[in-house]
Amino acid sequence: MLDQTAVSQIKSALRKSIDNNEVAGASFMVIKDGEEIFYHEDGLADREAGRPVERNTIFRLYSMTKPVTATAVMILMERGEIDLFDPVSQYLPGFENQQAEVNGELVPVEREMNIHDLLDMTCGLVYGGTHAAGQATEALFREIDERLLGESPMGTVEAMNKLGEGPLAFQPGTSWTYGTSADVLGAIVEVVSGLRFGEFLQKEIFGPLGMKDTGFWLPEEKRERLVKTYASEQNGMSLFTGNHLGIIHQMDREPAFESGGAGLVSTIDDAAKFTTMLLNQGSLNGVRILRPRTVQYLTSGTLNARQQPAFDAWHTLTGHSYGNLMRVVTDTKTAGILASPGEYGWDGWLGAYFGNFPQEGVTILLMIQKKDAGTTPLTRKLRNIVMSTL
Repeated sequence: MLDQTAVSQIKSALRKSIDNNEVAGASFMVIKDGEEIFYHEDGLADREAGRPVERNTIFRLYSMTKPVTATAVMILMERGEIDLFDPVSQYLPGFENQQAEVNGELVPVEREMNIHDLLDMTCGLVYGGTHAAGQATEALFREIDERLLGESPMGTVEAMNKLGEGPLAFQPGTSWTYGTSADVLGAIVEVVSGLRFGEFLQKEIFGPLGMKDTGFWLPEEKRERLVKTYASEQNGMSLFTGNHLGIIHQMDREPAFESGGAGLVSTIDDAAKFTTMLLNQGSLNGVRILRPRTVQYLTSGTLNARQQPAFDAWHTLTGHSYGNLMRVVTDTKTAGILASPGEYGWDGWLGAYFGNFPQEGVTILLMIQKKDAGTTPLTRKLRNIVMSTL
């Protein structure tokens, strides 16, 4: 258990953040050696209705979806169904004959993008920006959003084949940038497995682990548990209801586009089952999802000396590397947080966050729902309190 001083500090830090209108509400959990040693919730899931955050409140994961997608790819890899050096075009023909932007000019790629490039985000795919790659990606997501609620919404494979037709920000393998590669991986899983991506995840991960509230949408009986999203304003917070990155914000229908980069919803308990499975080297409650050696690879930093400097530009991730859609601590001295060697995890656009600490056998989970959040100062404060006690 955490000592009483740490418990008081966690509750105080979270309450102060709520009182300061930094977050509306949150769930926070600490697990050690597979056992929950702390859980606390505070604040509101719906400020307008006065509905509190509860243990079974459902949160949009956004990019905390990515480690789930990487796990799906590892399942196919360890079964021998894919090779990480397979060209993406082998599964998605839209990625044939790609071009990359070099010194402001579009030139043919020197080699084809492969699955390994996608897992490390060294492929040249981006989310947006002023360069040709960013403009093409933003145009695609506008089209996905325009068709989202219409008669012919764009499906996962169709969308990703279209993405492949756009230019890359750099030659595959030559640098690092955060982008849409997890969405492409979801489409590859769909093509290889013959199942819709969501069906594959349900069959291979969510069902076996008992993650009963995790998926790409919510049936009617679960929607009242979905948290509202808020954006920071000068005088407090305002309700945010927009669709983003091809995700239907209300989660009220089965989406045609199942985003491997951002599309899942979950509860803190469901997320804990996934993170504990990883910390247990691939198994939970007698159910094995991945073999230990596969998990060790999945949770390793994989950037080489040429790629790492671009990641180092992310100043709040100093002391980290990146691999398989997750951050990995490589230097605790420069990390700016109380970190642990080999610690890994990721966060989401709306603030969902997990960190796994293999040396300590600890998982930290935080669920908030705030626009443009990612890893917040509150997140770092809470984890610093916990790590200072271990």
